[in-house]
Amino acid sequence: EPSWSTRTVEDDPGAPFFNDTTKYVVSATLTTATWRNSKIIGRYDPDTIRSLKDEVAGDLYVSGSGTLVRAMLADGLVDELHLCVYPLTRGSGPRLLPEEAAPGNLSLAACESYENGVVYLAYRPQA
Repeated sequence: EPSWSTRTVEDDPGAPFFNDTTKYVVSATLTTATWRNSKIIGRYDPDTIRSLKDEVAGDLYVSGSGTLVRAMLADGLVDELHLCVYPLTRGSGPRLLPEEAAPGNLSLAACESYENGVVYLAYRPQA
């Protein structure tokens, strides 16, 4: 069971967003979803994502899947890329964009820094 599914607004102000929003799950293996408001759409297919973008009122938000974000970027399906940069170094680990990723240009849409050193950045892909 997802950790957010049992949290309330008293536990975390972000809980209603995660629990009440419709979630479209991209997965090649899952067939059922236990978290309320979840719909499994199957393995990644750019045409399915394009259809969702046309059908859904508002924005589609991707959280926690670098693999999905990379595929959507490569297929031109990302309108905005939101990143939080934390003031620490790991030295190794997965990259958001692998070396073999196609080059692309981004334009800065928003930037905000916080007292703890975290910087929020929003970029839009340039055509």
